[in-house]
Amino acid sequence: MFDNLSTRLEGIVKKIRGKGRLTEADVDEVMKEIRTALLEADVNVTVVRSVCNRIREAAIGATRSAALDPAQQVVKAVNDELTRALGGETLSITYAAKPPTVVLMAGLQGSGKTTNSAKLATWFKGQGRQPLLVGADLQRPAAVEQLRTLGRQIDVPVFSDPSDPVRASAAGLEEAKRLGRDVVIVDTAGRSSIDTEMMEQVRQISATVEPDYTFLVVDAMTGQDAVQTAEAFHETLQIDGVIMSKMDGDARGGAALSVKEVIGRPIAFASTGEKLTEFEQFHPDRMAGRILGMGDMLTLIEQAEQAFEADQAEQAAAKLMEGQFTLDDFLEQMQQIKKMGSLGNLMGMMPGMPKELKGAKIDDDDLKPIEAIIRSMTAEERAQPVIINGSRRQRIANGSGTEVGDVNRLVKQFGEMQKMMKKMGMGGPGGGRPGKAKKGKKAKKGRTTPSSKGRGLPPGLLDPNAPGGMDIPGLPGMPNMPGLPGAPKR
Repeated sequence: MFDNLSTRLEGIVKKIRGKGRLTEADVDEVMKEIRTALLEADVNVTVVRSVCNRIREAAIGATRSAALDPAQQVVKAVNDELTRALGGETLSITYAAKPPTVVLMAGLQGSGKTTNSAKLATWFKGQGRQPLLVGADLQRPAAVEQLRTLGRQIDVPVFSDPSDPVRASAAGLEEAKRLGRDVVIVDTAGRSSIDTEMMEQVRQISATVEPDYTFLVVDAMTGQDAVQTAEAFHETLQIDGVIMSKMDGDARGGAALSVKEVIGRPIAFASTGEKLTEFEQFHPDRMAGRILGMGDMLTLIEQAEQAFEADQAEQAAAKLMEGQFTLDDFLEQMQQIKKMGSLGNLMGMMPGMPKELKGAKIDDDDLKPIEAIIRSMTAEERAQPVIINGSRRQRIANGSGTEVGDVNRLVKQFGEMQKMMKKMGMGGPGGGRPGKAKKGKKAKKGRTTPSSKGRGLPPGLLDPNAPGGMDIPGLPGMPNMPGLPGAPKR
């Protein structure tokens, strides 16, 4: 998402960064390009006008001030306004003093309401909560059964009453109290379009369960229609936040940039992939950074912390720095990285990532050839790839269904990675004694900066020598490893 907008804005930013001083004429020219970029991204016209006026005001102010770098001030103004348009601040979830906390899910049919109800339940579980899903969508055939199936996958109970949606919602609340569940998520019915009957039903459900949060699920692919939908629901329900589904799609992003300005409510969560774990709290400032090509390292770190066990990460980091990292270790780390979500999405969070890889459609199947090659090796070959001669390479290629050239690239580039990391561990950039890195300084709200110690990023994730300051020597298909689409082959 935002790929086209991001490309346009990155190009604009490059132009103005090359100038020491900006005139008002320069600012006006930049504003024309920004306005065009936002309109092409299907941002609401009124929103475009408001955003551009505020950016221009800030930019003109910078040119008239004593600022040493007005161009940088313009970039800051664009970043600030994108952050503001996307919601300003992250929606902070507070829980009811007397459980359960009730969440009402609303939206049109096909927006992903049921799936995102399960994703939200997964997120609450990650926060140490015990959610209950309530199936109040009795309109769509098999909606409740779909919810039950998803509930079994995430080990969350599902309650429903086939007689009536309002009664089902009220009974679900009582069931949560009986089971000691502290969060209730009510999945309501949708329609293909807004109608009086649907609105009245969801209004009655809301009046009955008195939700602490009402989230509107919006399909990011619907563009301007999403804004109209948000307005209609907000008039009936008083929406607390938006869950933007299908953020991993090819949408231009206009809906995400328009909703907050139109209804005054932020995007609360974003669905970033098909897996139930590919769901994250929405941070407007981080998304603005992604759009401007600045990356989103905080989210990347948080996802890594969830996927990697502290002891395993520390042991792997030590082995990597000592040059003892084997292909068995690499295979294990690759499996852990896959848990972090879509690889294309991960690459979009990294500053300096090549355009052809940023937002690339990469799924688990793209990693299978690499896994097959490694699994076709003997234990001795995985531990010491240097012993892999011509006959062994042919055997491995035959066993993995790949070409000898694929095996050659993997072995060669893994060896290069080992040398580089061993050099870094002996005092190169980011080096020092393995496992003795200084702990990251505490940031706001308990966050820490990246560190090789503890539950930080997976070993070898960051390479300060790479273009843009980032590389992933441990991932196939990046500049140092083969396998993913669009990766350069050496």
